[in-house]
Amino acid sequence: MGRFKDLLKGKKAAPAPAPKVEAAPAPEPVVEEVVVEAPVEETALEELSKDELEAYGRELGVELDKRHSKKRLIQELSELETNDG
Repeated sequence: MGRFKDLLKGKKAAPAPAPKVEAAPAPEPVVEEVVVEAPVEETALEELSKDELEAYGRELGVELDKRHSKKRLIQELSELETNDG
C-alpha cells in the first residue's frame, strides 16, 4: 500500500531520517596590514586615507577614532607631532 492509504487507515508513518549535515570549517579572517611611512608635513597627512592615518597614529602611540572626519584626524596628529617635537 501507499503512504496515503496507510494514513487513511490510521497507521503512523515512520519519520524520514534527518539528512546528515557536516559543518564547514570557519573561514580564516582576512587581515589587511597598512604600512605607513612617517609623514612630516600636514600636506603629506592629507594625502593619506583614514585607515593610513589611523595606522600612523598607532605608530605614534595614539588611537584615533575613524568616525571623526579626516580633517579632525589630521588635526589630532598634527597636535601630537607638535607636542612631541
